[in-house]
Amino acid sequence: MKEILSCFKCSNDIMNSILVVDDEQPVCDMIKDMLESEGYEITSSLSADKALSFFKESPHDLVITDMVMPETTGIDLIMRVREIAPKTKILAISGGGGINGRFDYLAVAELLGAQSILKKPFTMSDLRSRVKDILAA
Repeated sequence: MKEILSCFKCSNDIMNSILVVDDEQPVCDMIKDMLESEGYEITSSLSADKALSFFKESPHDLVITDMVMPETTGIDLIMRVREIAPKTKILAISGGGGINGRFDYLAVAELLGAQSILKKPFTMSDLRSRVKDILAA
């Protein structure tokens, strides 16, 4: 299983790097493939712990993270990213499930400073638009 794939985008001479984190392989691959087709530099991970290691080595312009994952949640990841690089932009995604029942993880992500949220399932058009808007801000 290949967790890191990269391609490069130069838009107005600025390279945009994005870290995609989702424990569901098909979701992670779908997001990665779509954003690579747009020309962004993508690092992907199936776990928040591994993603954090990637982020410590090389901070990214944007982190797209699922909120409900085993072991380390998206909430934990957002807090750690904020400690390392407070200006990093964050897009939180979630299907609305919860580890201990129903809990609005996306609302918590916003309180922790996520620039945007997307509820699963979302369209590729919605994702593309959010990523573009977040990186342009």
